[in-house]
Amino acid sequence: MSNLRRNATLSVLLMVSLGHLLNDMFQAVIPAIYPMIKESLGLSFMQIGAITLTNQITSSLLQPMVGYFSDKHPRPYGLVVGMCFTLTGLLLLSFAKSFPLVLFSVAFVGVGSSVLHPESSKVARMASGGAKGMAQSIFQIGGNVGRAFGPVAVALIVVPHGQGSVRWFALLAVVAIWVLARIGRWYKRHIELYGRGQSKFDVENKSHLSKRQIVIALLVLLVLMFSKDFYTANIQSYLTFYMMDKFGLSVTASQYVLFAFLVSTAVGLLIGGEVGDRYGRKYVIWVSILGSSPFALLLPYCNLTWTIILVVLVGMVMSSAMSAILVYGTELLPGNVGMISGAFFGLSFGLGGIGSAIFGWLADLTSIQYVFQLTAFLPLLGIVTYLLPNIKEK
Repeated sequence: MSNLRRNATLSVLLMVSLGHLLNDMFQAVIPAIYPMIKESLGLSFMQIGAITLTNQITSSLLQPMVGYFSDKHPRPYGLVVGMCFTLTGLLLLSFAKSFPLVLFSVAFVGVGSSVLHPESSKVARMASGGAKGMAQSIFQIGGNVGRAFGPVAVALIVVPHGQGSVRWFALLAVVAIWVLARIGRWYKRHIELYGRGQSKFDVENKSHLSKRQIVIALLVLLVLMFSKDFYTANIQSYLTFYMMDKFGLSVTASQYVLFAFLVSTAVGLLIGGEVGDRYGRKYVIWVSILGSSPFALLLPYCNLTWTIILVVLVGMVMSSAMSAILVYGTELLPGNVGMISGAFFGLSFGLGGIGSAIFGWLADLTSIQYVFQLTAFLPLLGIVTYLLPNIKEK
């Protein structure tokens, strides 16, 4: 942490985190209004899953391409363009009265997110001062806090005033555009000083691994992402329904439980970034994925109090892996920060969308409580972390 304080451009990291916070708060509005639009439009759980799938597929498919293009041809003000897509999607969602228009709206919001994540992750790396894990955590914490406040904002604004009040979030999108424009000016000056993808603090580590080892490591990371993102997709999309179904909570009360989960993920990110910089990414990944399995396995069988406690614990432990996985991936393939960041964020969103659709279909066939019992086994896949090679950093 001291290295970060001494070297990094903290103001840039904070602005990147704020931009991420606002972007992901807008993203979080979508699942947070599910109970409302499910009732008003008469949607099934499978259609709810399809909405998540549409949003996250548009978020995921474009991200690797945006990242690859950015590595070759940086566009500092591309972040502003992406937020304009999000602004358009929010305005459309505020008056969407049909299932197809809802899908169209969330697709626009997804496109905006697909631009922000790889570009902002690259900016965070440039401003890291060498503390790459902590810089990624600060960037990602903004997103987690934004996702945490999304349900609360919906509970306070949208639930009392209806779907049309989503348009008030468009005002915050204008604020986000202003923040991203300031980042764009710094990004442009940075490129002029240090080149298209470099920083005077960003030491590129030459991997000592063979191509076979790199391929195996990437496949292991894929399995770990599958485990983490399928599990968290179920929590983020259906925790409110689970709390209402099992414990009889109101929509507002269940939103606060989701808020507690999302806040805990922000705390876990910060811890994971610091520990990863100090002791290595592999150790963080070990503890994060596999270490969350006892909490996940107990959660479906507990009373209300312990369910909330375990939701917080599993969110905190599991979330600590994301910055470690992303930085580990960029160290496998140095010089491809935008592409790797885009691929990993895109993969995360894509897997989350697929998982949400599958679990929604399964909930329609069985019950939401059965889905939570089934997904509790996913963190056990963290055992494959054993196959990750140790990466030596300069």
